Parts: sequence; C-alpha cells; structure tokens
Amino acid sequence: MENHRENNNEIEFDLLEIIHILFSRFWIILGAGFVTALICFAVSSYVLAPVFESTTKIYILNKTEDTTVTYTDVQMGTQLTKDYAELISSRYVLEKVVEELSLEDMEYEDLMKKVSVNTPVDTRVVSITVEHTNPEQAMRIANCIREVAGEHIQNVMDIEAVNVVETANMPAEKSGPSVLKWTLAGGIAGAFLACAVILIIFLLDDTIKSSEDVEKYLGISTLAMIPAITEDNTAKKRKIKRK
Repeated sequence: MENHRENNNEIEFDLLEIIHILFSRFWIILGAGFVTALICFAVSSYVLAPVFESTTKIYILNKTEDTTVTYTDVQMGTQLTKDYAELISSRYVLEKVVEELSLEDMEYEDLMKKVSVNTPVDTRVVSITVEHTNPEQAMRIANCIREVAGEHIQNVMDIEAVNVVETANMPAEKSGPSVLKWTLAGGIAGAFLACAVILIIFLLDDTIKSSEDVEKYLGISTLAMIPAITEDNTAKKRKIKRK
C-alpha cells in the first residue's frame, strides 16, 4: 500500500514538473506555432493553386404505363439513387467525358478524384460536383458528365428520361484550400511539435542539476554545497588582496 502511494506521488510530481517545464518555455512553443501558422498561411494563399467547384443536379423518376406517378414509384426511385450514383461515376461515363472534352492531360482515375456524386436522404435529386483549378473547365466537365450519364442511365436502367434540375454553375469563389483551416492546423502542429521536442530533451537529460535531484535520483542527502568559481569571483578576490 505504501509503495503504491509512493509511486502515485512520484508520478504526480513528474507530471507537475513536465507542466512546469512546458509553461517555462511557453514563448518557445508560442513562437513555433506562430512561425508554422505563418508558413501554412503563405503556402495556402500564394503557393497552392485555388480549387473551384461546379455542381449540376438531375432528377430521375420511374413512370408506369399510364404515366401517373405512384408512391411505389417514388419509393423505388429513392432506393435506386445509389445505383444512379454508381453509374454516373462509372468508367464508361468518365472515359467518354475525357474523350468528348479532349482532356488529354487527364486519365479516368484523375477525373474520378475530381468528381463527387451526392444523393441527399429522402430525395431523388442527384448532385454531381466537379473540382478543378479552372472554374470554366469545372463547369464544362460537370455539364458533360450530366449529359453522358443521363444517356447511360436511360440505356442501363431503362428510364424514359433524366430531368435536369440545375445546370452547372460558373464558380465565382474558390472552394479551397481554406486559408483559415491551413493556418490553424499549422499553428497547432507547430506548437505540438515544439512541445514534443521540449519533452524529449527533458526526458533524455539525466544530468543532476540541484540538491533536489541528488535526493530524488540517488536517494542521499547533501551535506553542503560548493559555489562555482567564476572569473568575476576570482577578480574580486584579487582586488581585495591588493587593498
């Protein structure tokens, strides 16, 4: 029981010592966070290319022979929206888009990374979003994907028509990279790295610096302390002797 208490006291003392060390070097941690935040701000503002998003939306509805829409049609269509999303991002659709728009610098895999298909819950609207560094190109790709995917869905799913809810817009503002997020992440990462370096140096330093360290690590008490002899002390002693 006593050993357990001693261990607990020692751990508590070590934690307090680590906290004290971090607080005593607070300006170093703050400076490191400020520098890395400034670097990330500069990179996200002036180095990284801005990314623009363009979105187009379609609406797909199965119809019965009497052209009246039933609740069963709506429920079934909602369940099929995931199938539509898979068809939109399929290899056939994206490769045809690359061919029609003559995207020579882009392969199927590259285009797939720039395209996202979303199907909101309890709706039958499918959103197609394209990211690109060129806003006009993002709009052209989104519209082309909508047209090619509409034909592909009609052929595969035997759908009468794919209705256009919204055509792709011309993005006026960039969607990324977020300068605020980059700056905050850089500041936090810099401060964390500074704390890690300070703690590693502290844990690896096993030198004895005070009488408390002697009692703590060697388990013996100090009888006396000899002051360090410096050049200032020796100069003062010489002056006293001359007088």
